[in-house]
Parts: sequence; structure tokens; C-alpha cells
Amino acid sequence: MEGKPLEIGDADFNREVLEAEGPVLVDFWAPWCGPCKMVAPVVEELAKEFAGKVKVVKVNVDENTDSPSRYSVMSIPTLILFKDGQALETMVGFKPKDELADKIKAHL
Repeated sequence: MEGKPLEIGDADFNREVLEAEGPVLVDFWAPWCGPCKMVAPVVEELAKEFAGKVKVVKVNVDENTDSPSRYSVMSIPTLILFKDGQALETMVGFKPKDELADKIKAHL
């Protein structure tokens, strides 16, 4: 799990994201989404780069509708950075790794 995104669902969301210690980056995605496939390797790199500092999780929006709905996820990929149960940053669409890393670093 360390250094690799964790696949979670609605049932795990509160425990894995809202109750987690430290920042959590959530990738809301779907298997048919082209931009999601483009951002997936970037998310994996971020998970390695921030291992031990930031938890990275992925939520498949086709299989889990409650969590995306709760955070008004209308387009995918949407990445939301949480800390202490609060959504701090929302990034919609493909973003370069450096831009995502800067947003994460701002909350460490």
C-alpha cells in the first residue's frame, strides 16, 4: 500500500479519507475515461513521491456514487486533497505532475 494508490469505495471513504491522519489525495475516476487514464500514472508517481506523507486513494465513480455526489464531482478525473476531514483543493481534468505536487506541498 505504501507508495501505491489504494482503491476504496463509498463504504471505506469515511475511514480511509475523512478520519485519516494527514493529507489524503482522492482520485475520482472511471475506467472508460480517457483523461483519467492519462492522469493515472501521474497519480501513481505522486503516491511514490509522497509516500509516508500523503495517502493516495482512487474511487471508481461508476461503482461508487455517494462519495462523488457528496463532493459535487461532475467531471472526471477530479482530484480532491483532504486534510482533517476537510476538502482543501479540488483539481478537475488532467493536470501536470508539477502542478499537482505544488498543491500537495502547500498543505504538508
